Amino acid sequence: MSAYGDTFSIRTSGKGTYDVTSEVAGVVEASGIVTGTATVMVQHTSCSLVIYENADPSAREDLHQFFEHLVPEDLPFYVHTYEGPDDTTSHLRMALTRTSEVIPVIKGHLQLGTWQGVYLFEHRAAPHTRKLAVSVVGG
Repeated sequence: MSAYGDTFSIRTSGKGTYDVTSEVAGVVEASGIVTGTATVMVQHTSCSLVIYENADPSAREDLHQFFEHLVPEDLPFYVHTYEGPDDTTSHLRMALTRTSEVIPVIKGHLQLGTWQGVYLFEHRAAPHTRKLAVSVVGG
């Protein structure tokens, strides 16, 4: 069994989803691992990762709007607002989604479905540089 790891950064321009599938696939390719798993983790508490529809951007727009409705920024009982009105909401949205994903690797490739991509889900309104770690284990 072999293991390989690497990190990469993504610059966001504010709230939304950012496709990181090719960056994750690049780490898998560099690993030389043919069969195993790739674990991807975002190293922040105000963004998350999702495996989501990659064919029609309107599906991701629905996701964005759903979270705006589910976790609004203007609730009067929020206390943690040191970094602005999206401080608490970004952490809550992260807690409702995931900070990591595990994806099978077969024949040296990520085994995502036909219409699946790996997305960084930015929950902050301001631009940020987000760091992701990828670990590939297998043979």
